[in-house]
Amino acid sequence: MIMRIDIISGLPKILTSPLNNSIIKRARKSKKVKIVVHDLRKFTHDKHKTIDDLPYGGGAGMVLKPEPIFECIEYLKSKRTYDEIIYLTADGEVFNQSIANELSLKDNLILLCGHYKGIDERIRQHLITREISIGDYILTGGEVAALVVVDAIVRLIPGVISDAESLLTDSFQDGLLDAPVYTKPSIYKGMKVPEVLLSGNHKKISEWRLGERIKRTKERRPDLWKKFKRK
Repeated sequence: MIMRIDIISGLPKILTSPLNNSIIKRARKSKKVKIVVHDLRKFTHDKHKTIDDLPYGGGAGMVLKPEPIFECIEYLKSKRTYDEIIYLTADGEVFNQSIANELSLKDNLILLCGHYKGIDERIRQHLITREISIGDYILTGGEVAALVVVDAIVRLIPGVISDAESLLTDSFQDGLLDAPVYTKPSIYKGMKVPEVLLSGNHKKISEWRLGERIKRTKERRPDLWKKFKRK
């Protein structure tokens, strides 16, 4: 079964280029994943194609209206069953590799991109099954966050990246950061590649890489190191 991801956005053009390049393009072309972007304005019924309005109670900013979002999601749900309907929002659970691994095993996902001050709360209460943030900072809209989630998920689908071992040794997969990597030439401007990597001794290379991963994680992400030690 081909994984399907539907992305709902009021600014779909932001998504066009990233979804049609590199690994995501390759995955779509090889039919490992089907990604469909839905323009929220196509689910409006006024001549101005209005998707936002002022917040009740006053205050700054605009809020995405419930009608077009309900209509879009209800239309999609009438066509197929979705494993998750995800809203990209600053106050969601923080996205990490574990969540990416989990979502990569799903069949059908909807990603809803927020904008302005957010979406009408009734959408969150009645349609959304999961809320995800990509970090503790504010973006103009959820489109960039959706792209991050899609990229992290799609690269995990079997067959998308031919070197499966590379995926297993990525940073965060087992709780540690990755080790330093080098390529040819072995000496550049007087800077040498560590001798162990040129030795051909795979046992020593593995030991060196593990040691470097531990060292790098301790130095750069002590929070991850604490979690790793608890396992």
